[in-house]
Amino acid sequence: MVEEASQLNQLDSTMFQPKAEVKNLSFFYGDAKVLKNVDLVIPEHRVTALIGPSGCGKTTLLRCFNRLHDLYPGNRYEGEIMLDSAVNILDAQVDPIEVRMRIGMVFQRPNPFPKSIYENVSYGLRVQGEKSRSVIDAKVEQALKNAALWDEVKDRLKDSAYELSGGQQQRLCIARALATDPELILFDEPTSALDPIATASIEELMSSLKQQVTILIVTHSMQQAARLSDYTAFMYLGELVEFNQTLTLFNHPANQQTEDYVKGRFG
Repeated sequence: MVEEASQLNQLDSTMFQPKAEVKNLSFFYGDAKVLKNVDLVIPEHRVTALIGPSGCGKTTLLRCFNRLHDLYPGNRYEGEIMLDSAVNILDAQVDPIEVRMRIGMVFQRPNPFPKSIYENVSYGLRVQGEKSRSVIDAKVEQALKNAALWDEVKDRLKDSAYELSGGQQQRLCIARALATDPELILFDEPTSALDPIATASIEELMSSLKQQVTILIVTHSMQQAARLSDYTAFMYLGELVEFNQTLTLFNHPANQQTEDYVKGRFG
């Protein structure tokens, strides 16, 4: 299974510029091995979706990319995640905070800080050490524009983020991630708590954002993966089963297990 996925990655990677490369990655919660020798290429300026049944390891893999597992004792990585073929972001010598500045994350439920709209977006800039108010103002405005939220909040920047609707809060979290100029943004089922109108808005936003940033999304919805992503990786029981262009994977899967999943025979 792993060998087949690696072959697909090798064939497909000639078609794009890789932004990140997962190499023989395993991950352990204590003694439990939950990711098993995963190899995957993340194409630059594309949307890549991770799909698979609950418990398959897709969210665990996503969180490896910005070292969130470091926050809990007993977790352990084996293998590499190379960014721009230059740095292994899992290396113990690499600062996780630095990784999180380069790789942003948007979670399943909107999680604005209990601060103003402005302070939410400027937070990461201040962590980076930016002190110029004019620079922060400009970056906050640009991030809100890129998140398609500026026109709705430009006269309310001092208001609490909690006064926004659910969909607006999620776009605020996207703006917060964008403000530090990340190279890659991780989305962990970002629309599962939203209504259909807000979901459509977030999907449209992600489609436009790939012009400036690489996107990796975990989604429980195969319909969303088919609508939104350029490439899809199917995972099962901690292994990468198949990776290909989304249309190819959904319409002409190379693996019987992938076909059974995308056709709804299990999951």
